[in-house]
Formats: sequence, structure tokens, C-alpha cells
Amino acid sequence: MILVLILSLAAGCATNPITGKTELMLISEEQDIEIGKKYAPEIEKQMGGRIQDEVLQNYINSVGRKIARVSHNQSFKYTFTALQDKSVNAFALPAGYIFITKGMLQSLQTEAQLAGILAHEITHVVARDVANAMSNQIGIELLLSAVTSEETSKTALTIAQVGTRIMSLRFSRQDEKDADLGGLDYMIAAGYNPYGLVECMDMLAAQNEQSPIEFLSTHPVPENRSAYLKQSIMTKQFSLPNTKIGKEEYKTAVLSRLN
Repeated sequence: MILVLILSLAAGCATNPITGKTELMLISEEQDIEIGKKYAPEIEKQMGGRIQDEVLQNYINSVGRKIARVSHNQSFKYTFTALQDKSVNAFALPAGYIFITKGMLQSLQTEAQLAGILAHEITHVVARDVANAMSNQIGIELLLSAVTSEETSKTALTIAQVGTRIMSLRFSRQDEKDADLGGLDYMIAAGYNPYGLVECMDMLAAQNEQSPIEFLSTHPVPENRSAYLKQSIMTKQFSLPNTKIGKEEYKTAVLSRLN
């Protein structure tokens, strides 16, 4: 209980840079970093490991870093990793550890679509939605497991158990909408065509109608997702002619290598 109190007082409230709202946050940014470092290897393990293709990995990392450089939080050392898992999924750990599965990569067609998925996850990191979800959905038990040594805490969950719980975290519909719209802004700032994200959402919705996909099980679909994205693009009057789509680049760097 003393540790819980210390955590609460140390972290307290934080301002969400995406929405500008003040939110209760029981985890500090320093603890975000420790949690990311501690559980990223377990997430990789549970999802089949990294795709053993450094050309592909470097390409995905380069796209992600373009977006991270225009995000609100430059203090995190963002990493972007493609995993062997065949599910259609992408997710983030605190402090900028972002993962995308082989199944998701095979579903995309352009660099702009890849940028849209990564921008969406970067926005979750910047807004600290993962830390917030950990606090609200799994509670103090996970916080204790995340910030204490398993050797010194008999109640701590195992690394594998925590990793599984992190991957099953669910964001609210409002969190998803904020991540969509924040990701849209990041895409444009990084030079990508924002309709890439619209295309992603349409593609995921179509696939989900045939068979439920993992991305939409943990990322609930807000109503009219494509509609509000298109409305934002038109309202903000983004300059589109010189934005990047990157169909051939994506085919060369990802699709041809996966096939």
C-alpha cells in the first residue's frame, strides 16, 4: 500500500498532449520506459519473434521514425518491430515500443497505409493510453508487477502473464478516435497522404466482416470511422498533391520480401 501511495503521488495527473485534457496517471514517464524495456522482449517472444529480414525491419523503422520525429513526445526512444505472427494486428508498449505483425503487413498496400497504422500507435504512446489502460483495466496488481522485482514481490505476476495482459488491453472508443485523428495530423506533418489511414480503416472493417481480426478486438471500431477521418482531412484543408503514397516502395521493401 505504501508503494501504491508513492506511485500515485509521484505520477498523479498528467496532461494528454493529444486532447489537452488532464487525466489521472498512476505511472510516471520514467516508469513507462522501464515497463517498455522489461516487457518488449516477452511480447516479441509471444508473437513468434522478429521477422528475420533487416532490410524490411529497417524500412519499417525508417517510416516509424519519420512520424515519431513530428510527434508531441521526443523523449521516448521509439522502436518499430515487425513480428512473425500471422494475425492482423499492431500494438504499442509504453515509451514507444511499437509492433506490427506479418499479417498486418501483408494486408497493407502502400507506405502511406503503413504510416497510418504506425501513426495511430504512436498517438497511443504519446497520449499514454497504454499506461492509462494498465491502471484502469488491470490495476495495482500489474503496476506492482511492472515496477518491482519478481524476486522481492511474492504477489508479482510473471513476465509472461503481464505480457499477455498487456496485449489484451482495450482502449475506449474515444481513445481510438483521438488516436485516429492525432495519427492523421502526424501523417501529414511527416509528409504522408492522410487517405492512407482512411484506406486502412476501410480494409480492416472489410476483413472484420469476413472473420474477426485481432486489431479490431483490442481497438474497438468507433462509428463512422472513415467518415470522421475524411471530414477532418477536408476541414483542415491539408495540402495533398505533394504527400507521399509509396505503393512501389512498399511493394519492394515489404510485400515482395514477405512473399
